[in-house]
Amino acid sequence: MDYNYEDINKILEFKTWSNKRKIDELFRIDCTMYTNLGTDSPKSEREEVKKKSRAIYRIITKIDADVGKHLLFSMDR
Repeated sequence: MDYNYEDINKILEFKTWSNKRKIDELFRIDCTMYTNLGTDSPKSEREEVKKKSRAIYRIITKIDADVGKHLLFSMDR
């Protein structure tokens, strides 16, 4: 099953998934959002993807604090 951005909180709550699997799926969702952007995407759409990406990284922080903090830090640069 393919999950999307609307499922990120649901993924966090999965009890049968390992932390690695959760993070991998969150990264897949994040990657899919960015790869669906094109050079002709408006600035508002690019900003929306960045906002959603930040939310995904916050969820990752709840799973693995070190990884999530590094992602959020690199995003702010």
